[in-house]
Amino acid sequence: DSFDILGDGVKELLVGRDDGVMEIYSFESADDPVLRYDHALSESIASIQGGCVGKDGYDEIVASTYSGWLTGLTTEPVHREGGSGEELKLSQEMQSKISSLRNELEHLQIKVLQEREKCQKSSQSSTAVSSVPAFSVNDKFTLNKDDASYSLILEVQTAIDNVLVQSDVPIDLLDVDKNSAVVSFSSCDSE
Repeated sequence: DSFDILGDGVKELLVGRDDGVMEIYSFESADDPVLRYDHALSESIASIQGGCVGKDGYDEIVASTYSGWLTGLTTEPVHREGGSGEELKLSQEMQSKISSLRNELEHLQIKVLQEREKCQKSSQSSTAVSSVPAFSVNDKFTLNKDDASYSLILEVQTAIDNVLVQSDVPIDLLDVDKNSAVVSFSSCDSE
């Protein structure tokens, strides 16, 4: 997206990447764009948009991730500093916002406990049926022209314990910076 998040009258370029990085580029001159800010999320970004979302007068960047989470970066100051010995007083609006968030958190915690109990009861009943939960996989297999290799990127909404790659031709697996996998080779029966 393009949006004037810095408030200087020139729109910045907002970029959300597959590796979870949000970037803000500014165009200070006719040359290449300059990276001004970046923020890393734990999953790929599906969409990014700039605008005024939460509070009038404060611009924000909102991004949605692969699993559906919404994340926002705001220009609104999130803390205020008091002088020496001066007590910090929260505005009525801020106090009500904190109270509302606490109530919502308590409600969600109660709901989670109820669902856990329901799940435990159903799994212990004599009519319980075990099944593997369905989940979607975000996968990409792309050619890297620079070194003539392919990148396999897998993203799932649950922990990935094992990935089996089977090939009928010999392959080399290359290590990359973001890789946390432990590679194990085994020969395959041709039949």
